[in-house]
Amino acid sequence: MRSTSFWWIIAAIMLALDFYVFQAVKAVSFNASERTKNIIHYTYWIVSAVTIITVILFPYIQSLNSSKFFRNYVFAVMMGLLIAKIIAIVFFLIDDGRRGILWTVKKVMPDSGSQLGIEEDNIPRSVFLSWMGLGIGTTLFGTLLYGFSNKYNYQVKKVSLAFENLPKAFKGLKIVHISDIHSGSFQDTKAVDHGVDLIIKENADLILFTGDLVNDRHTEILEYIPVFNKLKAPLGIYSTLGNHDYGDYVAWDNEAAKTDNLNKLKQAHKDLGWRLLMNEHVVLEKGGEKIALLGIENWGAKGRFPKYGKMKEAYPGTEQYPFKILMSHDPSHWDAQVKTEYPDIDLMLAGHTHGMQFGVELPFFKFSPVQWMYKQWAGLYEDGKQKLYVNRGFGFIGYPGRVGILPEITVIELV
Repeated sequence: MRSTSFWWIIAAIMLALDFYVFQAVKAVSFNASERTKNIIHYTYWIVSAVTIITVILFPYIQSLNSSKFFRNYVFAVMMGLLIAKIIAIVFFLIDDGRRGILWTVKKVMPDSGSQLGIEEDNIPRSVFLSWMGLGIGTTLFGTLLYGFSNKYNYQVKKVSLAFENLPKAFKGLKIVHISDIHSGSFQDTKAVDHGVDLIIKENADLILFTGDLVNDRHTEILEYIPVFNKLKAPLGIYSTLGNHDYGDYVAWDNEAAKTDNLNKLKQAHKDLGWRLLMNEHVVLEKGGEKIALLGIENWGAKGRFPKYGKMKEAYPGTEQYPFKILMSHDPSHWDAQVKTEYPDIDLMLAGHTHGMQFGVELPFFKFSPVQWMYKQWAGLYEDGKQKLYVNRGFGFIGYPGRVGILPEITVIELV
């Protein structure tokens, strides 16, 4: 209930946007019959009213109804409408700028009005720009709705990585890298089970998970333990914590409750059969040769994300091994610390960004709004002999879908 004022502010903003967008709706329906105009106008305001009322009541409904459907879909639709209107308004502002310039010119030079085709003081809106704004806004909203169907559309991405210093016994090592399960968002156990089956089919030597097992609470993973504990690998399954795993985004009754939640989440990793690395390293041995695997807690250099990770605890003792893999949830860690202070970390695996679950990926072009915050946000990055791979995420959070950036299972072969 403490956040109700925030939702009232959002509702007020949405109402102001609705009045502004409605001017464009009137412009494009100007030549329609009276009956058609009424249908369009009434429909517009009914949808707007329902959306605004839902926004105002959101914290109350959420406290009474904790269903994932409401949290995921209702919130996503509301935010989708808001974003679509904001995008549309960009075009309306351009049109209003045009109208303002014409009005100023007519006032300053009255005789120029007829030359510019302005016969009245009232300069009409551009139907073209109005249609353009409404069309793009509607297309964006429709795309977000379509994205609901992609949230379990798992993509297996195979990557071969070459390292000169990789011990011969580890050449051909197959690693499955997954990240950001966010089990609290799942609603379809069978769909998740299918994703796990895809991992199993890869027969990986090693499985690595780079954080965000839950959204907030340890209870979110409990019903999915029988799904994920089917995973097995000869060299083991190792995991780390992500920013969501600590329960930092929940108003706990007290610090003890938060600590208890984290302890139970750590136990969940054990129940899954995963070895949780907490600012430490393990040694992997194959054919008489050894490499080091480091895992740290969340360490973020962007957006005030916490720095629980301690490389000074995880790294000592690994100097003797010729090849090192680091599991660190947040890719901003690579530029901020790993490259500068630990140049002998050969491969870092991360997640966190989800590719914002929205973007475009073509063979020679890749874009997502998340790149405005994260330089490394999806796929492979290289700097000298060091490499970073950012997994696009197995699950989803906030928006219950994906557009262009699909859920990922990464298969890495060391060659």
